[in-house]
Amino acid sequence: MGKNNTKILVRFAGFVMVLTVAIMVKEATSMSICNMDTNDMQKCRPAITGNDPPPPVNECCVVVRGANLECLCRFKFYLPILRIDPSKVVALVAKCGVTTVPRSCQV
Repeated sequence: MGKNNTKILVRFAGFVMVLTVAIMVKEATSMSICNMDTNDMQKCRPAITGNDPPPPVNECCVVVRGANLECLCRFKFYLPILRIDPSKVVALVAKCGVTTVPRSCQV
């Protein structure tokens, strides 16, 4: 494995651990990832999972509009590992009215 691949793998492993812990533990404390509060990420989960996800709730769209999409898009290739379909995330962003999507985000 190349040096760059190892760096990417280590970063991803760290990201997945942080995200997993944040999702599993519902405490008053939270973390910020790409301008998104990890507790607030849960507001969007129903809109990106399942075969026919419901439209996002307003609270989810507030989170999406405030997110640093350029930062989040660095992790898009790992979404299937978290059982999240990247195309559903792209649809969610559009449903929340975000029209300026970084080129790196496009599926």
